[in-house]
Amino acid sequence: MTEFRTAIAPVLPEDGAAGALAGRLWRPDRQGPAVVAIRSHGVVDITRAFPTMRDLCEAPDAATALRAAAGDDLGPLAPILANTPPDWRDPSKPWLLAPVDLQAVKAAGVTFPVSMLERVIEERARGNPAAAAALRAEVQRLIGDDLGRLKPGSAEAMALKAMLVERGAWSQYLEVGIGPDAEVFTKCQPMAAVGTGVDIGVNPASDWNNPEPELVLVVSSGGRIVGATLGNDVNLRDIEGRSALLLGKAKDNNASAAIGPFVRFLDAGFTLGDLRTTVVSLSVQGGDGFVLEAQSSMARISRDPTELVAQMLNANHPYPDGAVLYCGTLFAPVEDRDVPGKGFTHKTGDIVTIAAPKLGRLVNRVRPSDACERWTFGTAALMRNLAARGVL
Repeated sequence: MTEFRTAIAPVLPEDGAAGALAGRLWRPDRQGPAVVAIRSHGVVDITRAFPTMRDLCEAPDAATALRAAAGDDLGPLAPILANTPPDWRDPSKPWLLAPVDLQAVKAAGVTFPVSMLERVIEERARGNPAAAAALRAEVQRLIGDDLGRLKPGSAEAMALKAMLVERGAWSQYLEVGIGPDAEVFTKCQPMAAVGTGVDIGVNPASDWNNPEPELVLVVSSGGRIVGATLGNDVNLRDIEGRSALLLGKAKDNNASAAIGPFVRFLDAGFTLGDLRTTVVSLSVQGGDGFVLEAQSSMARISRDPTELVAQMLNANHPYPDGAVLYCGTLFAPVEDRDVPGKGFTHKTGDIVTIAAPKLGRLVNRVRPSDACERWTFGTAALMRNLAARGVL
């Protein structure tokens, strides 16, 4: 407990509140959420100007609109962050929430070659971690482990596909990894994501799972990338490995999507170029003394962020409230934690930190999904609350 409380404290990007940072928090005195600006002097409630984060993201220039918005001064960020973990929360004081609300929560899978190979291994192992090591060697012998220069959908990629089909080594994961169509799925329902400083859920039916540290794009209803944040797309490797048709059970569980700590909107100091070169770091600290550290560089993604967004939101797939999109991860845990050959899996109490220099730190503690705070405040509750407060 003490370790988790200490771990969540550093939260801001390396340049502090210099960027256009927005978040959400729960205001007990309003019995509902507030959209807030994170400024150098503290936290400002701008809900009267922007009742939802969706409204802010739809502004023609969200960064400028955020900086100009006035509202209630809620004081320093530190005590709000300290009050966020449910174990020691004072329910009469504000606490942080995930920084998105009405947006669709989507995720792109198999966007990095290394993690693509791990998905192929999961499929062939049928969810059995003990079989993974031998299968990993077999798959790498057939297709190699460096597909980073192969452009999905290209003539070269299609030639590789033909060769693999002929050798009986084709996979549905290779189809979306090097084929023309990206995998884009629904991670959770709007408002079901959790933020920093709270527990993240792993379905207790799983005994082979891992975090997925990812850049999360924030996209307007018109398909513009307006900002970014960090995310943990918790992955149940055994369940998805049994069948890709179990993706919903593997991905969408109570508290299984973490997003935060804040949305940083694009401006002169934070551009699409920064997104394309973002390095997302991961740290897992277990109560058993286990430590795992890794990095995922967006420079090694197989599809540009703008291409992923175009495949997610277009004339065939409109999202009138915009969307957020997990971009996938380079992280593929193969290091053994306990039993040789069984690789990595979470244990209850693991503290997972996902960070990037310009986006800050997203910190969560692992618990069974049915032991995490239950999601109860949905879209209908939000609309009723905002209407009662007179801000709609």
